[in-house]
Amino acid sequence: MASMLRSVVTASFALLLVLVFGVSTVQAKTVEVKLGTDAGMLAFEPSSVSISTGDTVKFVNNKLAPHNAVFEGHDELSHPDLAFAPGESWEETFSAAGTYDYYCEPHRGAGMVGKVVVN
Repeated sequence: MASMLRSVVTASFALLLVLVFGVSTVQAKTVEVKLGTDAGMLAFEPSSVSISTGDTVKFVNNKLAPHNAVFEGHDELSHPDLAFAPGESWEETFSAAGTYDYYCEPHRGAGMVGKVVVN
């Protein structure tokens, strides 16, 4: 009987720890956006991504360099430096919900624009 009571107390304590410390299996994720499509188009691929707060977007230079990503009204997220080398990359983490429009400075006129929707 004492052994069974000890097991119940131990299990209850473990459950209490999980509830108190908010242990969660939810983890932030990283989504990749290519700068220049695989087909050689002047576009972000994908052009729109939906993520959760705390998630990260990794921008990777793919084709037809140079590229960058400038977020309208959000200098803190912008990467104005041009990426020339294939595979060159940088990451931005989004901590606030909202819709973030961005563009490639050298190719904006060609329609190279994108959007990050953070839920």
